[in-house]
Amino acid sequence: MRKQNLIRVLGLSLVWITSAAALAEDASIRRLLYVATPGIRNYLEYGGHGLVVFDIDDGHKFVKRIPTAGLDETGKPLNVKGICACAITNRIYVSTIKTLQAIDLTTEKLVWEKSFEKGCDRMAIAPDGKVLYVPSFEGDLWYVVDGATGDIIARVEPKSGAHNTVYGLDGKHAYLAGLKSPFLTVADTSSHTIEKKVGPFSASVRPFTVNGRQSLCFVCVNELLGFEVGDLKTGKMLHRVEVAGFKTGAVKRHGCPSHGIGLTPDEKQLWVCDAFNQQMHVYDATVMPPKLIASIKVRDEPGWITFSLDGKLAYPSTGDIIDVASRKIIVGLTDETGTALQSEKMVEIQVQRDTNKVVRTGDQFGVGRVTGE
Repeated sequence: MRKQNLIRVLGLSLVWITSAAALAEDASIRRLLYVATPGIRNYLEYGGHGLVVFDIDDGHKFVKRIPTAGLDETGKPLNVKGICACAITNRIYVSTIKTLQAIDLTTEKLVWEKSFEKGCDRMAIAPDGKVLYVPSFEGDLWYVVDGATGDIIARVEPKSGAHNTVYGLDGKHAYLAGLKSPFLTVADTSSHTIEKKVGPFSASVRPFTVNGRQSLCFVCVNELLGFEVGDLKTGKMLHRVEVAGFKTGAVKRHGCPSHGIGLTPDEKQLWVCDAFNQQMHVYDATVMPPKLIASIKVRDEPGWITFSLDGKLAYPSTGDIIDVASRKIIVGLTDETGTALQSEKMVEIQVQRDTNKVVRTGDQFGVGRVTGE
């Protein structure tokens, strides 16, 4: 039975890799990286303000800067908190600590900007683009927002210090992490109600990710250089993994040593941020608990990690672009002024070269993409 399950998993991975690689290598497709700034707090020195677009297939060269909303009463840019996009609706969404804005990817014009009484944090969008789960700014609730209009259609209230959000690939569940709770909340997106909670983990849940089958979650928690693993089906914590061979100490941001975790799309590797040592730690995720296999030095304290849709490139928030296979930094993001750009909010968008039609979008979280039984 174990051998049959292994063959099945390997087969699913091969199907995913083959289809993703075919799309990535299609010459008619242009792959772009959209980076929202200021994506490190409100620090304009890391790339200014706006959506900065890079050509993935041309060495991540700067393409353009799209103006965005999200200003305070004095006209200064607010902290960007999240980014997500949908090919079906042809929109990209950017949240700040106070507002959520929708931008048309073709016209690059603001469609709407909505303010929420309790602010905004890192949101997630349904696969069909119809709704977004938008956390209030470290508050009690998540807003369920109409993707077309920005109107609030429901509220989900875990009272956890709302912070990070992942939407399952099948659209049936949203995963809600609050920085004041050791539990990960699972919401039923058909009724917009709390279905269950996973945990408790050893401390408050910070960044996290889930696998494609939505059976496992991998979470950063306060005070831990490393991560913990939870079972999304039983609701139990399974493993605690501490990064071996590295010391920890005070960090510049976020107040926890590991703030950022992601699965490669084929789910073979798990990458974890280490702010204190300015490292990305790479784990073999084909075994449980995952096993440390490499560490990569980056140019600043990493606070986030995501991946290209084909799984070949890793994008830590430091702006380093890392080749996943060789684990080598191949380039660093720089904007039109030559400034080294950093952001914790970026997403890949693929378009048809001849029509500029959006055909596929990635995710700001490093979510696993192996689905099926």
